[in-house]
Formats: sequence, C-alpha cells, structure tokens
Amino acid sequence: MNFTHARRACICGLVAALIIVAATFVVHARSTDSTSPSVIRLAPPAPVVDEKVRLAELAGRRQRIARELGPKSVLILFSTEPRVYANDVDYEYRQENNLYYLTNLKQKGATLVLLPGNESLSEVLFLPRRNPAAETWTGHMYSPQEASQVSGVKEIWDASEFDSFVAALRNRQPFQLKPEKVLLSAGSTADARASVFEKLFAVAGKNDGDLFMLLPRVGDGLEYRQEEKFAAGWTRTPTGFNLKDATPIFVALRLRKSPFEIALLQHAIDITTEAHERSWLAAADARWEYEVDAQVAYTFKLRNADHWGYPSIVGCGPNATTLHYEESQGRVTPGELLLMDVGAEYEHYSADVTRTFPVNGKFSPAQADIYQIVYDAQEAAARASRPGARKSDVHRAATEVIKDGLLKLGLITDRNSMQYRLWFMHGTSHWLGMNVHDVGDLPGAAEPKLEPGMIFTNEPGIYIRPDALDNLPDTPQNQKLIAAIRPAFEKYKNIGVRIEDDMLVTPQGVTWMTQALPRKMSEIETFIARGRREARK
Repeated sequence: MNFTHARRACICGLVAALIIVAATFVVHARSTDSTSPSVIRLAPPAPVVDEKVRLAELAGRRQRIARELGPKSVLILFSTEPRVYANDVDYEYRQENNLYYLTNLKQKGATLVLLPGNESLSEVLFLPRRNPAAETWTGHMYSPQEASQVSGVKEIWDASEFDSFVAALRNRQPFQLKPEKVLLSAGSTADARASVFEKLFAVAGKNDGDLFMLLPRVGDGLEYRQEEKFAAGWTRTPTGFNLKDATPIFVALRLRKSPFEIALLQHAIDITTEAHERSWLAAADARWEYEVDAQVAYTFKLRNADHWGYPSIVGCGPNATTLHYEESQGRVTPGELLLMDVGAEYEHYSADVTRTFPVNGKFSPAQADIYQIVYDAQEAAARASRPGARKSDVHRAATEVIKDGLLKLGLITDRNSMQYRLWFMHGTSHWLGMNVHDVGDLPGAAEPKLEPGMIFTNEPGIYIRPDALDNLPDTPQNQKLIAAIRPAFEKYKNIGVRIEDDMLVTPQGVTWMTQALPRKMSEIETFIARGRREARK
C-alpha cells in the first residue's frame, strides 16, 4: 500500500506541531487544590478544541482511509460488542478503537460504512434508533443529529437496515431503503441511495471488488468476534468482492500521531503524573499496596480520566520484581522500593508511566546501584531514539548499558552471553496511543523506522527475583554461574526497578512527554522530603 502522502504530511507538519496545538487547543491555567501539597503537579483541565478543527480532523482521517482503500472497495467497521462481567452485569463500555478513530462515537450498535468510489454517498453511519424505554434503564442514546455533530457523518440510516444493505451488496441487487429508515441525510435522494452499488457491481462482475474489515488474527477473537462471524459468512458463496484486512491501513495511519492526538495523550500523561506524585507522598503512611493504589484510582476519577489504560501495577519489595503484578495486596515496608506502573486513559489515549521510589524517601546504597544502571540505560535509549532508527536500536542501546552494569555488580559473569536475561527479560519499547501496546508492528512486516509523530515507551528494568536462581536448569554451567553470582544476588535480591517514560519522536530526536515527573534519584528524594514535610505542617 502507498502511504507516501500520510508520511509526508506528518513529517512536514510536525515541525510546526507546537504552533498547531497552540492554535487549536485552549488549555486553561493549571488547576489549584488547596488540600494538596504544593509540590504535586496538578493536572491542568482537559484541552478544549474548536469543534470545526475536531470535525476536520475526523473527516481527514476518513478521507485518508478512503484513499488507501481505493474506489473499488467497501469498508465496514462495527462498534464493540458489550462485554459480560458476570451474569447480567457488563463491563463499562469502550468503543472499538478504529471506529472511534474515525467517528468519536462511543455508543454500541453503530456501524460505519465507507464507499470511496461513490462520490454522491461515500460514507454512511448505521445507528440504532432511540428507544425511550431502553433509555430509562441504560441512559441516553445518540439522536441522529447528535451522532452527526459528534462524528461529522451526514448520512445516517436506521441500524435495522444494515442486514438488508449487506444482502443487496452480496447478491448484487438494488438496495431499496425505505424513507422512514433515513434518520438523517445531507440531501441524498432516493435515486442516489438506490444507485449506491452501481460502480461496485461493475467491478464485482469481474471479481475485482474489495470488502475491507478488521479481520482478527490469532488471539484477537474475543475482541473481534462479530467480524470473524461476518467474514466466515461472507466467504461461503462467491460475491465478486475479495475479503481484505483493513488493519494494515489503520496501523500505518495511527502510528503517526497528529497534534490533535498528541494533546489528548499529553493530558492522559499529566493526569498520570499527578497520580504518581500523590502516591509517593501517601506511601509514607500506607501499610498496604492497595492504599497507594487507591491514590491512583482517586486521581484518575478526580481528573475525569475515562479509565486506566491497563490495570495498575503497585508492587513493594519482592512484588516489584513481578512484571505484571496487579494484586496490590502486599505490605508497604519502609526501607523497600515501591514500583508503580500506571497510566490514565483519556479519550481513548493511554499514558504508560513507571517510577520506582523508596518508601522511606531515601535510596539505600544497594537500591541506588540498581536504579542508576536502569537510569543510565534509559538515557542511552533516548540518545538512540531519532528519525530513521528502529525500536530494536533503542532496545540494543539500553541493553548494552544494562549488561555493563550487571557485570560490574557481579550479577552476571559474561556480558556477551544471554545471562543478562535473568534480570532484564522484556523489551525496552512499545508503541503508545489508543492502546497501551498500540498498533505499529505487523506480523511478517519489516520493523518500522521511527518518524516524527510516533510515540513509544522507554522502559528498561532490572528485577532481582528472590527465586531466580532456584528456577535455573540444574546443569554444570548453571551451577558454576550460581556460585559466581551468589554473593551479588544475596546483596541485591528483592530489588525491582523499572523507569518508564513516554517519548514523542521529533525531527531532531525525541521529546520526553513525561518530563514533568521526577526521574533522577536526587529529584525523587527531594520531592518526597518536601512533600511529606509540607503534609505534616
């Protein structure tokens, strides 16, 4: 696929991104909160965007998608199905990312259809008709006018007509839409609606039409069950339309963030920064990890985040050595480190920020040894981050520093082996955006090069798990290794350190979107000391 236009627009436009953001968004002065220590960086109110600018952004996204689809195609995007929590209780509803990317609609039951080859009717939204009885129980549904105001789509039809629409497309028959099923129209006539498939039928007759959908890969079935079911039914009989996966098109466009998206993600990061800092101060009086975790949940609600982007990780002491520790049921013990990996989600954009800090406010010499290695690795990763580099280059830069540090501490005996994986077992970076592990890498495709507008994480770590040596295979080589590193292991065991920041690629290198949150050991210690001293007054 040809994404030249999208790349060029992003690279040229990002140079002036700050100017564009300033002209587009009106950000109010920083919030005040007389009950919080002054050292805490309170998240500012959400950016306010001009409606014309927002709708132009959505229209531009749909146009770019349509351009990549081509005139012989149809795109169908379903909204997310509700997820069952237990019995008759659903999880909080969250819209499918790509549909939200094109419409900003949060309601279930909506379906977007793009028809790039039909100049008079190129986009249609199928929307459930409002039901006052249902709204009594489950809340307000979009009216057609509201859905149009939110999305910018001007042609809205009753969702009950979608099956007939698809049947007509499949069977190459004229589509007869009843007038009462048109919920909103920008002026399309009955003749225009009846002829919506004419060009498509011509290419279908040559088996040259394309039907694009989000086709689930292995492991994606739970999120895209209705797409999987639809695709299976579509391929049972010849239709003249080749079923194709729209995922690569969305991946290429979503990978490069616009100034509009960057501002939303920055707000999620600002909320997350406040949550971290509140938690650092609260840890002084906490007995349990869940008390610290409560500060995160409180801040997210206080600042009107949609939710967390992923379950919060709040682990003290040995729990900090478990990468995805989510229980928050352990003790908070003075003298130990507390690792917090948390991220607020705002308007579908998720922050992802990790800090590791001493509960008592002061790093011990052993803790400082490990922390400094991770900090230096993160600095090396940032220096390697520039347009033209790849995430693998960033990871390699961090890994080399960690190898040297582990060798110096006696935790490995050979820096040129895989021994370091005992203590650093994950990658340094992943894409960030509408998912905490956002789209960007496709199976079988070449690793993308960093370009302005891309956002990724920088998160090296070292985890000295208390049972790490016990779980090594019993071989002569491992016995020799264990004997050699045992003294260092006993000195550093139960220490887990991860530092994670969110990086925006610029023409010159990267911007640390999380730069407001203290990261150096001295900065963390100073912040905690000042904040706790102020809280005691």
